[in-house]
Amino acid sequence: MSFFAIKKYADEFLAALDQNFSARSTVPDDEDESVAATADDIIESTKDFILKELSKNLKGFDFEYFVADLLRAMGYRTTVSPHGGDHGIDIIAYKDELPPRILVQVKSQDSDIKETTIQSLKGAMHEGDYGLFVSLSNYAKNAQVYLQHTPIIRGINGNELVDLILKYYDDLSEKYKKMIPLKKVYIPVAHIDAD
Repeated sequence: MSFFAIKKYADEFLAALDQNFSARSTVPDDEDESVAATADDIIESTKDFILKELSKNLKGFDFEYFVADLLRAMGYRTTVSPHGGDHGIDIIAYKDELPPRILVQVKSQDSDIKETTIQSLKGAMHEGDYGLFVSLSNYAKNAQVYLQHTPIIRGINGNELVDLILKYYDDLSEKYKKMIPLKKVYIPVAHIDAD
């Protein structure tokens, strides 16, 4: 896989030698499709790497602390519940000193989350609470339907979690940046014409 293109400068060279030479472009003005494909490959590889590192390094309580740190990076105040007897609530988060309270349940399992698991979070919520369910995997079809009909609970799957990690990476604690070492790079994007 290459990350560069070789440009032929013959036209420019001949134009510099001959004032009457008419250069014709051998490269179309449209964006090089290989650049876009390479950029997409880099993005997908990065997302796959993050998800694999999370799955490998963060199981159980470790995943709870990671999600709490991510929420903190997003501007929330968080408290991780004591281990055992948490009634399905792993993290309590607030945006500021005032309600609403956000009750968070996290699952690092590889299998899809079922509706009954999300219902246990709803059962622990009080009036005025919001729920957040974070999973490294995805949600079963019935769980997706349940989330659509329960707007006070938001479900985040592994792919959405990776998107949040990329967005707030700079504000994560050093511990997690070392676990998921990333370097910021710039990649070409398609030109967007302003209408």
